[in-house]
Amino acid sequence: MKFRFLALAVIALALVSCKEQKPKIETAADESIVYFCKDITPENILKLYEALGVKQEGKIGLKVHFGEDGNQNFLNPELLRPLVEKVNPTFVETNVLYVGKRRYTDSHIALAKEHGFTFAPIDILDADGETEIPAEGLKHYTKIKTGSHFNDYDNYIIYSHFKGHGSAGFGGAIKNVSMGLASPGGKMAMHATNFPTTADPEACVNCQRCVSQCPAQAITIGENGPVIDTTKCIGCAKCIAECPLKIFKPDWKEIEENVFLERLVEYAKVLSEAKPMVYINVMDNISKTCDCSAKAPAPFMEKVGAVASTDIVAIEMACHQLTAAKYGNDDAFKEVNGVSGFGQVQYAHQLGMGNMKYVLVDVITGERISIEDAIK
Repeated sequence: MKFRFLALAVIALALVSCKEQKPKIETAADESIVYFCKDITPENILKLYEALGVKQEGKIGLKVHFGEDGNQNFLNPELLRPLVEKVNPTFVETNVLYVGKRRYTDSHIALAKEHGFTFAPIDILDADGETEIPAEGLKHYTKIKTGSHFNDYDNYIIYSHFKGHGSAGFGGAIKNVSMGLASPGGKMAMHATNFPTTADPEACVNCQRCVSQCPAQAITIGENGPVIDTTKCIGCAKCIAECPLKIFKPDWKEIEENVFLERLVEYAKVLSEAKPMVYINVMDNISKTCDCSAKAPAPFMEKVGAVASTDIVAIEMACHQLTAAKYGNDDAFKEVNGVSGFGQVQYAHQLGMGNMKYVLVDVITGERISIEDAIK
């Protein structure tokens, strides 16, 4: 009788297991899986991560965007709480080029906490300077610049708000890796030339702060204010951060749209190959400008959902197509911003970073779904 009862119990457990097992998704060699959820909840963000089936061991950096001071569209940090409780990551970010609370490490961390990022440690990767990673076979770079803490982490989760951007068309995983993990010097290398310029140099009070803080000894103070020796300048943007009168600024030269997108992608390629990364994109509060804008316009599109993938190209392609379908055209951000971000996807695919073809899988049911079903 005991053996019969045991056998029945084993059969019952097997039946339950079979019932709960999600269907196996077959993909072609040139396809990647992108998991999708329509309801953007903390529990579903965790499910998206778990669906990837990637075991991240060691120290994990969770790349987020804390939101500019005054921005209303950045993602609610509470969406990340279950994921944080599961994997115990550190929130990571880098300082920005422009003047504001996110320029300086102390005020950047204070703003992050003010915006609710209080339930994990925070690390501003360039707080102690930058490091360089060699790059080979690229069109625009032989090295890229990231925060010196970048190598402190064994793995990264790239958690991105998929929304508009005035120069890139849209900002998603590619921009969050490239611009988001770049040091200020790296940001300058993508946005403009490597050399800062001066605005109203005659306002200089000769405090010598820029001179003493320049690691390349490229700055002198002349009769008409500071002078940068471009034969010495390394484009680190230290002078921009240090000048109390904001005399230094990036040399915002006009960059062809495709060149800027290529620069973003090349930075993302080098960084994503340097450390294992997985990607989660959230399509909610979709404004025409990014979360760096203190006065971003109200969202122009209702929420679409969230996606996750181990393939940075596939996840960006999925978001591009999902938002376009929801908006009712082929390219929502080109319509709204006059700039298409699709070049990011194309160039990343060209560089071998991932597949443009993907299978969209409902993270709840485990079944394939169409874009049409996803946006209903």
